[in-house]
Amino acid sequence: MGRKVRVWDGPLRIFHWLLVISVTTALYTGWAGGGLIDWHARAGLAIIGLLSFRLAWLLLGSTYARLSTLLCSLLALPQYLRGDWRQLGHNPLGVLSVFAMLGMLGWQAVSGLFTNDDIAFTGPLYKLVSSSLSAEMTSLHRLGFWIIIALITVHILAIVLHAVIKKHNLVKPMITGTTEQEYPEQKSAQGGHWLAFMCALAIALGAVYLASGEWQSKPPPAPASAPAW
Repeated sequence: MGRKVRVWDGPLRIFHWLLVISVTTALYTGWAGGGLIDWHARAGLAIIGLLSFRLAWLLLGSTYARLSTLLCSLLALPQYLRGDWRQLGHNPLGVLSVFAMLGMLGWQAVSGLFTNDDIAFTGPLYKLVSSSLSAEMTSLHRLGFWIIIALITVHILAIVLHAVIKKHNLVKPMITGTTEQEYPEQKSAQGGHWLAFMCALAIALGAVYLASGEWQSKPPPAPASAPAW
């Protein structure tokens, strides 16, 4: 049995599981609608914050969370297909899955800011676009629901296949942060410490504030009607 090495840092693991909770909430409340639509909007803002954090963490995070590592992994796709993959972190197909998932979730969360349901709900940035563009984005937003369901299904199937065929538990390292070293050249992740976390968190909070529309000027209150006497 190889020694344990650090592969996923704490902030990345927290991001991952908060994203699971937020996406699950968004999918359920979006499907149910009605009185849960406000919770759907809150989940969407949470997803925007989390994705903004992850984008920052591509540059500030530890070794296997960084964009440079993901791109190097992607370039090694031919090696992976030949069975010569010997690196920690996401394999090349996993990188493609990550990019597809984050990209689609990003589109879904951002488009939701401009949507409306033709009844009572409007996204926080609805007023910034025309009604026709809002209607188009609402239609695409609804279509995106099924694309995300498909991506999640593929993601879960990949985890199951790795567990059954390759005997690799992909879930445990995302909980503990560590995995068994299989080859001598595999090194523990470096970086991703508290200062980097605080910077990424500030970026995430700023993104949520911008997406919430709280910075928009509020309409003046309606004048009080004069007494009828």
